[in-house]
Amino acid sequence: MAVTSAGSDRRGAAVRMRIGVAYDGTDFLGWARQPGLRTVQGVLEESLSTVLREPVQLTVAGRTDAGVHAEGQVAHFDTAAEFDAAELIHRLARFLPKDVRLTDIRVAPPEFDARFSAIRRHYAYRLTTAPYGAEPLRARSVVPCRAVDSEAMREASRKLLGLHDFAAFCRRREGATTVRELQRFDWEVSGDRLTAFVSADAFCWSMVRSLVGAVLAVGEGRRTPEWVAGLLRERERSSAVTVAPAHGLSLIGVDYPADEDLAARNAQTRETRTVPVDPGCCGP
Repeated sequence: MAVTSAGSDRRGAAVRMRIGVAYDGTDFLGWARQPGLRTVQGVLEESLSTVLREPVQLTVAGRTDAGVHAEGQVAHFDTAAEFDAAELIHRLARFLPKDVRLTDIRVAPPEFDARFSAIRRHYAYRLTTAPYGAEPLRARSVVPCRAVDSEAMREASRKLLGLHDFAAFCRRREGATTVRELQRFDWEVSGDRLTAFVSADAFCWSMVRSLVGAVLAVGEGRRTPEWVAGLLRERERSSAVTVAPAHGLSLIGVDYPADEDLAARNAQTRETRTVPVDPGCCGP
């Protein structure tokens, strides 16, 4: 696919490009650009700017923490450069370090925003109960754990589904809401492999790893499903929740609405959300 500076008849005008990205986060200090530090955004922006011969600034669907991986990350940037999409992916495969790859590039509508247009993000957290720990080829993406009660973990996970204030599971950021809609939290068991699948409209800082850590405590018999549910009543980060190690987590996908619904989704995402209060439960 050839991508020109316009993607239309407006020669020289900037167009919005949507890209897919995959990376092994082990040797990166997270996604976000930081001066003097190796980050995914920094490496990608430097490489794209060099190849396209113009400054490139990326906006991403989910800013992953240090050590967290991605198989289905999405970002966007605006460019006036002319290039062939397939050739750009091929060139970057030779240009980028081996732990990050551009997997897709396409023209997107001007309203597309990798962050604000997203309707949900999907994560996987991978563990193994093998007595010898993670196999060497999986050691950078699989976390060893003890034998667990997977049914108790599924019960605990179900109690967290829905629209809630997840303050107990999030590192507080000034001015940021901790209200999220957790749409999926379940566990797949295959032999000694244990994978959590977690999906929500958005996640706050450290939320997925905290959810996994809390439910693992149930699986190991140290906590009950009711304790996990009770955490939703807390309005500050809970010191009782252990954050699971970063390297077990991977962003596996991001969902977006149809093109004609992008602008409405952007506006909706920017609204501050609150949890409806049940007057028979907890009061205002």
